[in-house]
Amino acid sequence: MMLSPLLWKRRIKTMVRYRLLWLNSVPLFLTLLALVIITAFWSVHYTWQNALNDVGSKLSVANNSIDFLQQEQGAELHSFVESYQFQIRLKNNDPQLQYWAENQADNYNSDFIVVHPANYIEHLPESSVKALSLGISRTFFQVMSNVDLYNISPQLSTRVQVINKNDGSIEKRGLVSRTLIPIFSDDGNLAWIVDSGILLNNSTFLVDRIRDLIYPEGDLASDNYGTVTLFLDDLRISTNVPLHNDFANKSLNQGRAIGTSVSTVVKKRVIEKGERWVNRAYVYNDWYISAYQPIKDMNNNVIGMLYTGYLEWPLLKQYLQNLVEAGVTILITLLLSTIFVHRGARDLFQPIEKIHYVVKSVQMGKDVRIGELGLDNSHELASLAQQFDNMLDQLQQRNIEIQRASKNLESKVESRTASLHEKTIELEQYIKLLKQAQDKLIMSEKLASLGELTAGIAHEINNPTAVILGNAELIKYELGEGAEVISEELDAIMEQIDRIRNITRSLLQYSRQGGIQDQVTWQYINPIIEESVTLVRTGAHKRDIEVEFDFEQPPRVEVNRHHLLQILVNLQMNGIHAMNSKGKLIIRSRTWCEEGKERGAIIEVEDFGCGMSSEQLNRIFDPFYTTKRDGTGLGLSVSQSLLSQTDGEIKVRSQLGEGSTFIIYLPIKSEHHQFDNLVG
Repeated sequence: MMLSPLLWKRRIKTMVRYRLLWLNSVPLFLTLLALVIITAFWSVHYTWQNALNDVGSKLSVANNSIDFLQQEQGAELHSFVESYQFQIRLKNNDPQLQYWAENQADNYNSDFIVVHPANYIEHLPESSVKALSLGISRTFFQVMSNVDLYNISPQLSTRVQVINKNDGSIEKRGLVSRTLIPIFSDDGNLAWIVDSGILLNNSTFLVDRIRDLIYPEGDLASDNYGTVTLFLDDLRISTNVPLHNDFANKSLNQGRAIGTSVSTVVKKRVIEKGERWVNRAYVYNDWYISAYQPIKDMNNNVIGMLYTGYLEWPLLKQYLQNLVEAGVTILITLLLSTIFVHRGARDLFQPIEKIHYVVKSVQMGKDVRIGELGLDNSHELASLAQQFDNMLDQLQQRNIEIQRASKNLESKVESRTASLHEKTIELEQYIKLLKQAQDKLIMSEKLASLGELTAGIAHEINNPTAVILGNAELIKYELGEGAEVISEELDAIMEQIDRIRNITRSLLQYSRQGGIQDQVTWQYINPIIEESVTLVRTGAHKRDIEVEFDFEQPPRVEVNRHHLLQILVNLQMNGIHAMNSKGKLIIRSRTWCEEGKERGAIIEVEDFGCGMSSEQLNRIFDPFYTTKRDGTGLGLSVSQSLLSQTDGEIKVRSQLGEGSTFIIYLPIKSEHHQFDNLVG
């Protein structure tokens, strides 16, 4: 009769004969397993080292192939220079020499050939200048910018582009194998420099040629595939690593992994440290047995990498197959041992199995005892059963005592858990405060970068402002008494020019540490708010926007009046633009109090426009971030920077579709600025 799996499981767990089976089988199993592990370890270790040595030697062959390619490139350019047609045109000072040379690139296996005048040597690195001056030609790798490639040929600037599949950016630089040959005049002076290059971006000829050389047919298993790659920095610009592993037909028709990046570990070792890498590595979408080495330019700087490798899985699959075969052998041996032990121990351990059954029943909570086993009282098992029954009686009494102690322990645990919960809440608050401090630090770094930009902008604005001011004064002078008719307009022009100059002066001061100290004064903020509304009133009327005031009388604060006026105008214009037409803009002022102490003044600018999403709220103070087509994205970041110089701050709350409120916090006394004579 066939036994169910559950019954077999119960017998293995409860019956002594099966325990004996385990005692017999486990040593044999462990011995056989140890032999298999030792054999597998040495086999894997030896084969793995061979694989690493193999891929390392293939990398050396690939590197030699590239050296040979550069030698061929140099020989081709020497053939061009020594050709009859070139020498005749050079001797006759043919004005079409450079145009003719550019059209000869395909005939000499190059992507471009350019004949430069001797002064082009000024654009070359010093390491090449000395060699060319001595008449020595140079062949080297170089990273050329898109502009340099465009100056050689507009087509090269297009061919070089590689889309980075990680972030969607476009790599416009080119990795070029370049050869330079100097040509001297009859009097021994350098006259020309002949320049040729092979563009390696998006090139498949070189990597396929090297792959076919180092991975000939039959070198790898049928389900494996050798690959070669050229990198510009850590970006694949030429490769035969496929986008999709279709090794059955060994075709790259489905695309190559150009535009993907190397792993971080390899980048750190090869690009940053300039070392060779031979190990397993994750290549695009799978693990490969890989070898990398840096590609260096003429100045010995690492500019890219050369890679070769093949899939790791087919090699591991062979190891797994060997392990499976060894495992099957062990299982068959164990099965034969199990049958032998089971038949020899079937009728020997019934008393022990009864004892074991009682033990398991007690574990399940049943109140049972072993009782009589049908053995002589002097038998060891009978004495063991009697002692075990006595032990169960004592254990029952101990369990009652343990239950009492358990209840006391539970009450203590609940008390400690409540205390731990309070500590957790307190820790979360500390983490929240730390995150806020981190956000402020990031904003400070961004505004520091913005300061450098604003300095340049301020200098550029001052020039046309000076022209406008000069012409306005000239108009007033030329009109004489007739200028009284437009005196208000001229005064408005002068006032706004003065405001522009104050703003540009503030921008220049913003870029210099401590540059605004002499302009910070004690001010009541309500007059400044009213002046800012006057400046934006025309724009508000055009859009049918109603401006509403809700003023208290906050205390005087330390503030730069021009800066605060600029910030208020910027916030009000943002609110007007957010409402498009027909809306209401509310401006409030009130006293800033915390913990019963007067801290300073608060200004709120509230609009009922489109509002902002949570993503926009996280970025509105970033320099150059804007949601307006004609916006620069500098208003809020500059405003935040200006306020921070007097310990002020801008905060915002907004809900999409309902409007936004910007809150300005102005302290009574700035910690950054101490003055002896402040204007009252």
